[in-house]
Amino acid sequence: MIFKQHYHALILAFQFLTRIPVYRVFTIANTAPTEQAAGKALLYYPLVGIVMGIYLLVLPWLVQYYGLGMSAGLQAGLVLVLWVWFTGALHLDGLADSADAWLGGFGDKQRTLDLMKDPTCGPAAVVVLVLVLLVKWLALTEVLGLLAGASDGVIYMALLCVPVMARCQAMVLVVHTPYVRGQGLGTQLKNQAQSLWVWLQLLVLGLLTTYVLGLVFVALLAALVVGYWLMRRLMLQRIDGWTGDTAGASIEVTELILLLALTFCLN
Repeated sequence: MIFKQHYHALILAFQFLTRIPVYRVFTIANTAPTEQAAGKALLYYPLVGIVMGIYLLVLPWLVQYYGLGMSAGLQAGLVLVLWVWFTGALHLDGLADSADAWLGGFGDKQRTLDLMKDPTCGPAAVVVLVLVLLVKWLALTEVLGLLAGASDGVIYMALLCVPVMARCQAMVLVVHTPYVRGQGLGTQLKNQAQSLWVWLQLLVLGLLTTYVLGLVFVALLAALVVGYWLMRRLMLQRIDGWTGDTAGASIEVTELILLLALTFCLN
């Protein structure tokens, strides 16, 4: 029974966070999950980030391995397209909804929550999406431009850490912050979250990554902690916790922060 729950949770993690058509391969993906399975899906968020990171690194690796004449800017643009495709723009949608809600909510909690449910996209959402994607592309261009150097392995590993750490941040947000909606997936994640296993998993991942990347990971972790603290504070001040939209927005913002941190610590 426990094995089946974790197996379903693993499939759910990929269903929640990616557009990989797992339902076509795994029969269990087409069955309604139990609350326990839905809660345990949180434990597999880092694995989704690892798979995503490997997927995103294939193109730059092929360019370097075969000596293809492709500029860092073009590589970064294509990687960013693949990045958005992999997630189905799910987190970008959360970022857009959060931007509209924060601007139009005028500091009111209920109005902010109501605006997040509005399917229309306002000017704040468009501006924020354009700016985030633009800066992501510029940061990726800077980092990928360093791949011709002698520290290729460090750069690849550091880039792999970006989607993994962003999803680890989402894990911490879920177990460390109140959920403000009523019923739904967020409630199941919060109520059934395996808090102890989340913290142990993060500790092990942190120690392993520190061993591999050293000070580069320490710099990334510092940027992550500061970014998480600021975002969590904003959520608590405005809506007293997190929603699915703000969790998605936090993943996008965290990825941006980590990419910017990489441009500084790798140069």
